[in-house]
Amino acid sequence: MDSLTQIVLGAACGEVALGKKIGNRAMFFGAIGGTIPDLDVFVGRWLYTNEIDIMAFHRGIMHSIWFAILGAIVFGWLVFRLYNSGKRKHTTSLKDWILLFFLAIFTHPILDGFTPYGTQLFAPFSDYRVAFNTISVADPAYTVPFLLAMIVLMFFKRQSDKRRLWLKFALGISSAYLLFTFGNKVYINAVFKKSLNDSGISYERFQTQPTILNNILWFGIAETNDSYYVGFYSLFDTSSKVEDWQRLAKNHDLIENRTSDIETLAWFSNGYYNLTPLESGVYRYNDLRYPSFDKNDPNNAVFSFIIQKEGKRWNILPSNGKAPTREDFNYLLKRIKGK
Repeated sequence: MDSLTQIVLGAACGEVALGKKIGNRAMFFGAIGGTIPDLDVFVGRWLYTNEIDIMAFHRGIMHSIWFAILGAIVFGWLVFRLYNSGKRKHTTSLKDWILLFFLAIFTHPILDGFTPYGTQLFAPFSDYRVAFNTISVADPAYTVPFLLAMIVLMFFKRQSDKRRLWLKFALGISSAYLLFTFGNKVYINAVFKKSLNDSGISYERFQTQPTILNNILWFGIAETNDSYYVGFYSLFDTSSKVEDWQRLAKNHDLIENRTSDIETLAWFSNGYYNLTPLESGVYRYNDLRYPSFDKNDPNNAVFSFIIQKEGKRWNILPSNGKAPTREDFNYLLKRIKGK
């Protein structure tokens, strides 16, 4: 999920591990731990020059169970050595710090696994992306109550029962919301499946996920042999099915020889993508899991890349992209309210 949410979750993990011993400083170190996996954005640019490789590296090895264990030992040992001195000597143990960093680092990819983006929990042994598709990569309904509870907690003494109560409330309300998103997912899947069948759309598979910043309006995409059907459904819709479907051509055959780079892009999108030719040898690659709400161009996904072959490899070209407009956000809000 977004950086702020991961910081808040990391701070809560720090409080669980060391809050009683070192108070708010535990939250600070937990927040650092919760940020560490996303440093793969910078590490990827240090390791690779090809933008496709850089994109594939994110939420890879540094979001895995293996890294959580190794990182907890390394960062736990390092911080313990720095912290355990002077008046602070023997106030904490190495085990405390390893636990703090394990919880902070490990819960980061676990939470990411609830989003459509997914995470490679089992890297380097498997490139399978765990993606439950139940919550958006940014959802204020999850983050804001969690954040406020953690802020209140900071004003109580570290041994206070009220501090522990607010910690339980913070973790409880955030966990309850995740359970709520799972319930939504089950209901939404049933709605989309029935809608596809009622519309006579013979599909090979389909996927649903919430739209950005909410868990009310959901987006679904169904794959057929040569196209995709996409539609939206809000929990506030008066109808119990998806009323409007848009058909998008796959155009996968525009690139005849699928190299490993194209395969990587397809893997990244879980196979839900199409291609739009721009000029000779240049294409727009659209990751169709993330709609842009552009009514004039349904192919214009949030994750749209301009790709071109450079030598033997494909690469993503620098592009300013098309930023969401006020009209796009207004349409999103209007559609959330149902129709």
